Amino acid sequence: MEDCLFCIPSLEPTQNIVMDNEYCMFLQLAQAQIKGKQLEGAGLIVPREHRETAFDLTYEEWSATYSLLQDVKEYLDENYGPQGYNLGWNCGEVGGQHIFHAHFHVIPRYSDEPMAGKGIRSLFKGSENNRKSR
Repeated sequence: MEDCLFCIPSLEPTQNIVMDNEYCMFLQLAQAQIKGKQLEGAGLIVPREHRETAFDLTYEEWSATYSLLQDVKEYLDENYGPQGYNLGWNCGEVGGQHIFHAHFHVIPRYSDEPMAGKGIRSLFKGSENNRKSR
């Protein structure tokens, strides 16, 4: 894909390939590498091949994602020292996906952040997320 930020990481000048393997890579925006910034240490594991969602990954890509995640955690623990993590895939527009190349969010969490203790479900459990059709 000639205009995909993950197929051609250089299209986003502040995006760095921190580490990779045969099937996927861990990308961080430069701002995520700044201590104390919002989403400090956060990044994405993306397959090298263009796959629209996580449901389209091959077995080898899933396995490589798992393997790279272990290396990413070690790197983040050593360089940022988070106290927890949120991990996740957004699939499809309604699921919050904005770039239609599969990407696995790795978000370090810190005890001194205002949202400490709130997981990804906290976004969906509030009454403001009640479905109108039900």
